[in-house]
Amino acid sequence: MTHDELHEKAEAERARQAGFAKRVRCCTASGCQACGAGEVHKAFEVAIEQHDKDDTIEVVPTGCMGLCGQGPLVTVEAPGGEVLYEQVTPALAGRIVVEHLQGGTPVAEIVVDTSVPFFAAQTKIVNENSGKIDATRIEAYLAAGGYAGLAKALGELQPGQVIDEIRASGLRGRGGGGYPTGLKWAITRKVEQEQKYVVCNADEGDPGAFMDRSVLESDPHRVLEGMAIAGYAVGATQGYIYVRAEYPLAIERLKTAIRQAERQGLLGNRILESSFSFRIDIRVGAGAFVCGEETALLRSIEGRRGRPRPRPPYPSESGLFGKPTVINNVETFANVAPIIRNGGAWFAGIGTPKSAGTKVFALAGKIRNTGLIEVPMGIPLRTIVFDIGGGTPEGTTFKAAQTGGPSGGCIPAAHLDLPVDYESLQAVGSIMGSGGLIVMDSTSSMVDVARYFMEFSMDESCGKCIPCRVGTVQLHGLLDKLTHGDATAADLELLEELCVMVKETSLCGLGQAAPNPVLSTLRFFRDEYLAVLQPAERS
Repeated sequence: MTHDELHEKAEAERARQAGFAKRVRCCTASGCQACGAGEVHKAFEVAIEQHDKDDTIEVVPTGCMGLCGQGPLVTVEAPGGEVLYEQVTPALAGRIVVEHLQGGTPVAEIVVDTSVPFFAAQTKIVNENSGKIDATRIEAYLAAGGYAGLAKALGELQPGQVIDEIRASGLRGRGGGGYPTGLKWAITRKVEQEQKYVVCNADEGDPGAFMDRSVLESDPHRVLEGMAIAGYAVGATQGYIYVRAEYPLAIERLKTAIRQAERQGLLGNRILESSFSFRIDIRVGAGAFVCGEETALLRSIEGRRGRPRPRPPYPSESGLFGKPTVINNVETFANVAPIIRNGGAWFAGIGTPKSAGTKVFALAGKIRNTGLIEVPMGIPLRTIVFDIGGGTPEGTTFKAAQTGGPSGGCIPAAHLDLPVDYESLQAVGSIMGSGGLIVMDSTSSMVDVARYFMEFSMDESCGKCIPCRVGTVQLHGLLDKLTHGDATAADLELLEELCVMVKETSLCGLGQAAPNPVLSTLRFFRDEYLAVLQPAERS
């Protein structure tokens, strides 16, 4: 495919879409599928076949629309504007076709007000296509500007210039560490090796996190394009996506996207008639949380047991099969194509000087509006919880927000005005993490929360290093004593000492971060720990 053919295909798809006066977009991502979205989609197809004799209505299966707690979600495009519906059933699908698409009157009782902050306060870059395009058709992605970033990189920029744009953007790794993406790429580019690799970490395992899954289900070509641009920038010809087996729909759509891109000459040999060749393969993980750690992930791709190794050397210099490797997560790669299309300065103008761009969060827990959101870096936590999230359920008050999953910490109400960026979260003992944000209200026990996350880390420890293998078990045992009212002040003191030991001596990020939920709850909710000590020990 040439650059002109790419443009022609995009224009042809836009013209095809313009041929429909009305359109029904049905969310078919995992969250809505679990609520019966598949049956709703079929019901729309049947009803439209019965009533749309002039073939003016198109039904489009899409990815996530964000308000996951109210699924199945459906958007109707018709003269007069777009209308979003919630909790749609097959029976309601028939009513929407007759009353709205044919009669012009929306079904009022299930209409969602999209002017509320949940929608209005978001800024979408990663999710700009989610809920809008058919993730199973490459033509839909092309019509939305897809692969224009790759075409620009190959046609107008040298590899070093691509890296310069990524560095100028200020993009940092969205997997949790926040390492500057452009710097990581530059290191890999400088290493003189004939074979280099690009790896996408899609082993999303934090409890309550589903950001990467949603991107892969909703807009898989976006990730493929970002990986291809990275390959061109660093001199790699082979890419791997490591995705957990628990994401069957994401895997299915990735496989479809890779096949389509190869057929269109957007992956494979001589992409867009350039000298650049790049292939992408999928590797399916077995659900080991530790394989989210980059060195364990690389070992798993190699066919070995997923266990972390000491660093240095870092993967940028010696990674997969001992070769220089760029490894970023799904959301990081999903930002790459828009940066190349619009320029690094555009991206750097969003967010804060040190934390540029947007961040996707999975909003869950004791919150009215659960779902997927994308907000500018630096947005106050209060805005996320109370404006976008709608606050806690009636009759309760906000107690804390957990960010970073098992590796993060709990942020209390006293810090609700904290800007959500890398440095600010670290200052209060938490981390950005991959993007899970769990809200807890006045009914939540913070000691129970700490025990839950410690149990998760204990179960997921690979066992390679003693501090993590043994320390997490001991920490969980102490937390268990606390929740049962059997602990003494000496146990509480030992708990704090062990947290520091595990944090400072564990081999990899899993063990080093495992005590974070305990340390943050001890810091901000110590009274709850004291309240569950043996009666004679309380002070």
